Amino acid sequence: MYEFLDYQVADAMTYRPVTVGAGTPLAEVEALFERHDFNSLPVVSRDGILVGVVTKLDFLKAFAFTPHEMVPHYDEILGRPAESVMTRNPVTVRPDVTLTRLLQLMVDTRYRSFPVAIGALLIGIVARQDVVRALRRAAAGEGPKLRRTDPHGDCGRAAAAPGRAA
Repeated sequence: MYEFLDYQVADAMTYRPVTVGAGTPLAEVEALFERHDFNSLPVVSRDGILVGVVTKLDFLKAFAFTPHEMVPHYDEILGRPAESVMTRNPVTVRPDVTLTRLLQLMVDTRYRSFPVAIGALLIGIVARQDVVRALRRAAAGEGPKLRRTDPHGDCGRAAAAPGRAA
């Protein structure tokens, strides 16, 4: 189990995750949630810069109403862009953060996943299930896999970070 102490986010994360653009209609976001059973989707610019995250809860908030508001039509809501419900400036983690630190962050925040970024450039996502798999590998005596922190060879070109790094 001591092997887990050597694991970093890069050893467990998913590279090149499914993403959406800020203008992606919520109908497409809903279809991606259904198809992949994700809890969140990173929202990126055309050049891969992380601009936000849309979660299932963010999506559901679009349907919430108060006594002072009329209930909008389902189709009207599904036509709205992802940026209308996304969480801006999401908490991110770097690929070199230890999984022990990530695990504590998940416990403290109750977040199910985190975008993995170098600066503002999204390079992956890490979810609870990824940490569970790494724990299982470590319990079996398996050390970290080969790290790929720069799979595209361009991770150093990120602009100013929009999110808060953990």
